[in-house]
Amino acid sequence: MPKVSVLIPSYNHAQFLPATLESVFQQTFTDYEIVVVDDGSTDNSVAILQSYGARVRLFVQPNRGTYPTLNRCIAESQGEYLAILNSDDLWMPTKLEKQLALLEANSKVGLVHTGGRFIDAHGQVLSRNPLGFEWPRTPTGNVIELLVRCNQIIISSVLARRECFERLGGFREDLYGSGDWEMWFRVALEYDIGYIDEPLTMYRVHGCNASFQRRRVYEDDVKVRTESIHACESRLWQRATDPKAMRLALAHSYACLGTAYALLGDRENARRAYLRSLRLYPLRFKSLLRLGLTFLPLKPLP
Repeated sequence: MPKVSVLIPSYNHAQFLPATLESVFQQTFTDYEIVVVDDGSTDNSVAILQSYGARVRLFVQPNRGTYPTLNRCIAESQGEYLAILNSDDLWMPTKLEKQLALLEANSKVGLVHTGGRFIDAHGQVLSRNPLGFEWPRTPTGNVIELLVRCNQIIISSVLARRECFERLGGFREDLYGSGDWEMWFRVALEYDIGYIDEPLTMYRVHGCNASFQRRRVYEDDVKVRTESIHACESRLWQRATDPKAMRLALAHSYACLGTAYALLGDRENARRAYLRSLRLYPLRFKSLLRLGLTFLPLKPLP
């Protein structure tokens, strides 16, 4: 049985797959299997994957979406540790070795993520932040307050214990683009999160990246915040490293929830969320301003 299962959900990335797989083959840690689930690609991804023979355990399914495909990857895998790699991203050679060392040295850590770089379609490092945010960094330890605020973990940088998924369940398949954030949040409620501050993951930004529909993004935000984050606030206060930090994180989350509701045209729930934000942090003037804006004519997202 392999120590690590490398999980690659594949969809229409034929031009990038060889480089992605080569970045796995170049790992200094070699006790791994590669499990690829192709999610109904319409290019020649399957033919490319088949050309690797026994080096890749390939499964093909009709198109189901990101999170059902990841859950299929997990179900087909055998390793004690699970490493996720998007089919257009890259790893540096020592990534798995360094992550595994951290996990095996600290039983409280459920997953480890790494620093990284954004690259273009040709593999060149992008100097700015093409997605509008810097590469997320966290300390190693209890980072639950950070994950209450927003996603802090790039999915292709993760190496996790299989037991996390066995204990907590897999990715929520009803989510459109926030299923990884919701999964990491559940892990952070039970485990510490590890971080290696080295650029070991390369996230590719190109014209073929999935373009999220804005409405579905905000619908996801509402689901994650109402059904996962704020549904377990008593547990969050128990898990908090600092009551003040948790209060500010929850105030931020309620403000984000209010904005999501407002953009979806649900003013009543938007006002409730902004008021909850203000009760937690009365000096959060952004929440007060946005509460006022809900009384003005607003055009919801299509």
